Amino acid sequence: MNKVEKIAVSGMTGTVFMTLFSKVLSAVKSEDFSEPKHLATMLHRLIPGTSTQFNRVAGWSAHFAVGLGFTAAYVELWEKGKIKPSLQNSLLLGTVSGLLAVAIWKLTFKIHPLPPWINYNKYYIQLVPAHVIFSLFAALAYRLLQAQTLQTGE
Repeated sequence: MNKVEKIAVSGMTGTVFMTLFSKVLSAVKSEDFSEPKHLATMLHRLIPGTSTQFNRVAGWSAHFAVGLGFTAAYVELWEKGKIKPSLQNSLLLGTVSGLLAVAIWKLTFKIHPLPPWINYNKYYIQLVPAHVIFSLFAALAYRLLQAQTLQTGE
């Protein structure tokens, strides 16, 4: 399996589980932590008249694109032997990624003329564990792909 395929599978896996975490936490906390929904809302408010369907697809696409970007960085580190895709390193990568995500979201909400009406502090706090979940599942998928590659000799 080539690097692009590893990034795609690992990134999609991490993003799906992160999004599930955010959805469950939203229900538990009665808050809206849906990253794709907030992206869709901001896009709609920037470009009024776009369809709900377009905004949803664009929000989800942007969310997955960012996940693939984070994963590309992870895979680069893993394949160059800088770090291993271990539990401990996933916790570290997830925490760093989460803190970076908080900074990016804060900037995005600050510069957007009509950001979503949410509790920003709660949203920022949940981003760190959400990214730890992302990192853990991206690493798990990567390790499974590596094991499969070794087993099949691809």
